[in-house]
Amino acid sequence: MTDKMLKFTKIGQQTPPKRKVNSRKDDFNEIYDEFITHKAQEQSSRCSQCGVPFCQVHCPLSNNIPDWLKLTAEGRLKEAYELSQSTNNMPEVCGRICPQDRLCEGNCVIEQSGHGTVTIGSVEKYITDTAWDKGWVKPIKIMNEKDQSVGIIGAGPAGLAAAEELRRNGYKITVYDRYDRAGGLLIYGIPNFKLEKYVVERRTKLLSDGGIEFIQNFEVGKDATLEQLRKKHDAILIATGVYKSREVDLPGNDLNNIFPAMEFLTASNKKGLGDKVDLFDNGTLNAEGKDVVVIGGGDTAMDCVRTSIRQKAKSVKCLYRRDKENMPGSAREVANAEEEGVEFVWLSSPREFKGKNKIENLLVDQIRLGEPDDSGRRRPEIKKDSEFVIKADMVVKALGFNPENLPLLFDAQDLQVTKWGTIKTNFDTLETSIRGVFAAGDIVRGASLVVWAIKDGRDAALSIKNFLENIKIKDSKVA
Repeated sequence: MTDKMLKFTKIGQQTPPKRKVNSRKDDFNEIYDEFITHKAQEQSSRCSQCGVPFCQVHCPLSNNIPDWLKLTAEGRLKEAYELSQSTNNMPEVCGRICPQDRLCEGNCVIEQSGHGTVTIGSVEKYITDTAWDKGWVKPIKIMNEKDQSVGIIGAGPAGLAAAEELRRNGYKITVYDRYDRAGGLLIYGIPNFKLEKYVVERRTKLLSDGGIEFIQNFEVGKDATLEQLRKKHDAILIATGVYKSREVDLPGNDLNNIFPAMEFLTASNKKGLGDKVDLFDNGTLNAEGKDVVVIGGGDTAMDCVRTSIRQKAKSVKCLYRRDKENMPGSAREVANAEEEGVEFVWLSSPREFKGKNKIENLLVDQIRLGEPDDSGRRRPEIKKDSEFVIKADMVVKALGFNPENLPLLFDAQDLQVTKWGTIKTNFDTLETSIRGVFAAGDIVRGASLVVWAIKDGRDAALSIKNFLENIKIKDSKVA
């Protein structure tokens, strides 16, 4: 039975059932159960089909959200999936990890009117998982193979999105990645309880089945220079992401048991994938039985605190220098962390790491919010004589990420970067200072959301296609 639209005044907002806290704290499985068909249709029917769909406007990919909600409400799930995937290369990923409360759902018209948002992300996840279960998701089939090739450096979301778009246009695609699995942050940075790894692995297998070649454990600058790759391919896309952890320069920073977030999360994710991880097995990167303190307030910090809970930490505290209302991370993730037993120490900033050989305590300052800074956010200011001590056996620094020095790593001194170290590109084409070399994702815009990386990858693919077509035209004129 299909549902008509505009039912938001009669049917309330509902998300898929969330697993009980005591149950979900014991494993790394995703915490939300699946929508059943009736509930997905019912929630979709709440869409107001408004004249100006702010949900779509605030989606980086401009997904046709009202249209596929309508198709879902009508029971036309295959058409809903086809429409969803036409603008998004990984709808099953975005449905799970996008901060919808800050994007589409947060700008839903009926949310603003007080009726509660349509649970867009859950419906997106439902229709795409249904598509996989029903066999509607097929590998790329190429009718006319082109003789031009593109090398893509980085198998994260930007690189994968670009690879798929270019492959659909018939180009030969090779993806080079430094890690042993494709997926980048999706594999090693995001915990299973938000994104189970089979979701990423089946997507990369689909791309491989469509003729995209993946070369793993490949480091540009070590196994081949950027210039050598340029000679091998007709165009290059740099989509490495940013993985260099931002540091906090404090006394005691060199004590043992203080780790960057990616080192901690990667060890946990590798262990979950069945790899041998010596530093986890010997207890170094395992939070079990420890008083853990995570410094930071973004989504990576939430991943770290919730991972620590599942590793059976003795206690888990999150230090953030602003208040809850000013957290940069998803409010939904903060709520999940609070439910699972994480203690948030708001308006606090570490002053010193203390201990003999390894971390034992943090000396922490209390913070008050002063006048707004250039960004419009109220500036954190240390309260005088307000310091206090927090016990800690392990500290995880989740303060964000900076780009690596790619001109040095890639042996490509002609590759221009910005003052922040990100790659400088043409705003319209995403081409770098080196002809035929493009860049997309976090390595251009700085650490950001997966959905923005997908958007950038798609845009770069279009620019590369135009570049390669122009080469063909010039070659044909010469001939």
